[in-house]
Amino acid sequence: MRQIVLDTETTGLDPAQGHRVVELACVEMENRILTGRHLHLYLNPDRDSDPEALAVHGLTTEFLSGHPRFEEVAQQLVEYVKGAEVIIHNAAFDVKFLNAELTRIGLPAFHTMCGKITDSLLHARELHPGKRNSLDALCERYGISNAHRTLHGALLDSELLADVWLAMTRGQDALLMDFEDDGGTGANGMRLEQFDASVLKVVLADEAALQAHSEYLADLDKAAGKPCVWRGVQEA
Repeated sequence: MRQIVLDTETTGLDPAQGHRVVELACVEMENRILTGRHLHLYLNPDRDSDPEALAVHGLTTEFLSGHPRFEEVAQQLVEYVKGAEVIIHNAAFDVKFLNAELTRIGLPAFHTMCGKITDSLLHARELHPGKRNSLDALCERYGISNAHRTLHGALLDSELLADVWLAMTRGQDALLMDFEDDGGTGANGMRLEQFDASVLKVVLADEAALQAHSEYLADLDKAAGKPCVWRGVQEA
């Protein structure tokens, strides 16, 4: 599974007002492992950044004037993200800018180039409702050092977000990685292939549990207006 963590920096907040992308960074992961094959581009926007945006990223007009325009490197981006899941924090913002840049040079929308777009901000809000879920807040929550982040930079932010994403979505992968690290043995030294499932105790549902389950299925039938899929499982 190929995943790309992407971030941009821009001259302002709204491409409809002529604002442009000034920095684009992509960090690649294969099967949840960082490959080191990054794509990092500074772009000449042919305009100044708003003072507020400049204070965020620090990329001056003079510095950016020596770099290529988006149309000169667009094909690099197209080839890089092809077929991959692209992970973006607050994806609506970055995709809006990327679509504006692509439309300007006659190319299709960004989502048509990649396999899937995943918004890590929405994922974080589902995991941590009611809490701060900015990149800085998530770094603090998951113990990822961002002490070197004095200004926003697309590459640094992408690298931090990749670490955050791996931490947020670890789940069962944490167990799998532990098994791989110890050569396929568990905490008691027993190899996984030696595990005998027949030694596990089987606990059958009692009458009360079966009745509660039947009532639950009846509620599902009523809500759906037809027998729920579990009826078919029971009859199979």
